[in-house]
Amino acid sequence: MAVINCPSCKKKISDKANACSHCGLSLQALDTDKIANLAKVNRINQAQRLMNYSFIAMLLFCGGFLFMFWDNVEQGTWQYLLAMTSTIIGFILYIVIRIRLLFFKRQK
Repeated sequence: MAVINCPSCKKKISDKANACSHCGLSLQALDTDKIANLAKVNRINQAQRLMNYSFIAMLLFCGGFLFMFWDNVEQGTWQYLLAMTSTIIGFILYIVIRIRLLFFKRQK
């Protein structure tokens, strides 16, 4: 008995199992077309997840930036520190996630 990864959820299952115990995918009805389709769907879902993270990072960056300049926050206050932290973290996360997305799209 060997342990394999489920084609749908990528969790470890037995190769003798009739269905995945995690996602319920029937392993007996799978052929190469269905496995390729599942891989394609998983890839699209992963790309969409990275895009969502990128959007959240951009919101964090823009929110901190707008809060800092819209309210004329003075240096040394906790609002300034919060706005700068949000801006810097949002910017760094956005760049990192976009680089991951670039590598993900180049990978086949």
